[in-house]
Amino acid sequence: MSHYGYSKKLEIGFEQAVEEVKKALLEEGFGILMEIDVQQKMKEKLNQEMDKYLILGACNPQLAAKALEAETEIGLLLPCNVIVYVKDGETFVSVILPSVAMAFVENESLTCIKEEAEHKLKTALDNLKIHEKLT
Repeated sequence: MSHYGYSKKLEIGFEQAVEEVKKALLEEGFGILMEIDVQQKMKEKLNQEMDKYLILGACNPQLAAKALEAETEIGLLLPCNVIVYVKDGETFVSVILPSVAMAFVENESLTCIKEEAEHKLKTALDNLKIHEKLT
C-alpha cells in the first residue's frame, strides 16, 4: 500500500463497505461532502470498463474551520479523501494521511489539526469490525 494512505482489506462487498465506511466516518465527526463514482465516470467519459471505485470527500467541520482559520489556502487540500474500491475481486478502503498531505505546508498551527484529523480517520477504519488489517 501507499505511504500517503492508511488502508484496509474488507471482508464484505463494495456496496455494504461504502455504507459501513460512511457510518464509521460519521462516528468520528466526518460528513461526506461529495461522492465521485470513478467507475461510472470512466465508462461515461472514456467508454472504459474498470472495477468499482468510489472517492468520498470527507469533512470534519470543526477541524476544517480550525484549519481554514490557521491557513486560508488549506482548502486546496480539503476535504480528506477516502476511497472504497474493488481490486482482484476484493474490497478495500483507504484514507489520506493528513500528516503526509500537509507536510509541505509551513504552518505550525496546523500540526495539532492534521494529527487529530489523521487519528480520527484511522480510528474510523480501525472501528470497522469487518476487515483484516493490511497497513
